[in-house]
Amino acid sequence: MFSTDGSLISADQHFAVLGALFAIALFGFWAEQKSWGKLVTGAVWAILGAILASNLGLIPKDAPAYGFVFQYLVPALIPLFLMHADVRRIVGESGRVGIGFILACIGTALGAVLAANLLDLGAQEGDLAGIFTATYTGGSVNYAAVIQSTGFDDANIISAATAVDNLMSAIFLAALALMPASAWLMSKYAKRDHAEGDEALLTQQEQNVSGFSLAASITFALVVVALSDGAVALLNQFANGQDSFSGLRYVFITIFAVIPATLMPQKMQKMHGGQSVGLVLAFVFFAAIAAGADVSKLIGTAPILLAFVVILLLVHAFVVFVGGALISYCAIKITGNKDSGLALSLPELIIASNAAILGATTAPALAMARGWPGLVTPGVLVGVAGYIVGTPLGIAIATFMAG
Repeated sequence: MFSTDGSLISADQHFAVLGALFAIALFGFWAEQKSWGKLVTGAVWAILGAILASNLGLIPKDAPAYGFVFQYLVPALIPLFLMHADVRRIVGESGRVGIGFILACIGTALGAVLAANLLDLGAQEGDLAGIFTATYTGGSVNYAAVIQSTGFDDANIISAATAVDNLMSAIFLAALALMPASAWLMSKYAKRDHAEGDEALLTQQEQNVSGFSLAASITFALVVVALSDGAVALLNQFANGQDSFSGLRYVFITIFAVIPATLMPQKMQKMHGGQSVGLVLAFVFFAAIAAGADVSKLIGTAPILLAFVVILLLVHAFVVFVGGALISYCAIKITGNKDSGLALSLPELIIASNAAILGATTAPALAMARGWPGLVTPGVLVGVAGYIVGTPLGIAIATFMAG
């Protein structure tokens, strides 16, 4: 009944393994719609489902199908998420939330470097610093890209890191949601009314999906990856056949994806469904990564990663909220006006931090939940900016730590 590797589905049953991964992704989407499943994200349920399935022997811990996911599906995630990333609009409309997001990126990078220097994470601590920098700047798409770019292949550590990431992200989101309840804290920043705005703008839920729009989205993603691989191959050829520029693959993917999104935003907006496909593939990626996790080894690895993320998030929060308070204080002192355009409000900083740590989907959700519809659009825009800068920043930190 069982295969030679002890699993119900053999590693060489490629379609069966892929079917299992997509089924686990489906479970993640289904679970997060339930009242009990909303306690954590769908990504967490996909991770837990894959870990459970592999450790119970339902699916193999290692299989060629997992390699297929890493090699072919992950690169397509980035352009699918970036196909609506109009850089001009992000820069022009994100405003003060954009300033807060810059602080958030700086805080994440500094936190990752400090945590890596304080803790002993082994020989690949630089890669881990880059991976966490990416995910806490943009999100899962950047997380996957930097994992592939650095060649980090320890399934136990990656699965533990993903689990810790999702746990701490949920705790951090709860803390952000509670901050405005403090009148003392609110008084340290500019007072601004964020109650006006279009609640329906940029909700991340794609509509009017058709076969044409899906085909266009998938074609766009594959062409972007192909052009990026071509650029890397050309540069490597100039480097006498060495793989000197292979690490730039995901940087090129990012660049080639945002160029048409910026130069032809109206045409790119007609490609509905691409981001939904990307999200499905992201869940499949999480399942493939988690399937290789050995529970006993995972338990032994998670505590130090938890300490790493705690340090990173504390530094991130310090830079965002203390830095934001200092900017607001200086702006008010210079202008003598508490409503100075350069002064930042606490809600603006909260949405910026949320967009960096949790991505473009939760930032507008928190804005609406707290009664700040005016911050919905800026929250989405800086979240999309995180998709753009997360991968290059993560790779830069990994390279810096390795040097």
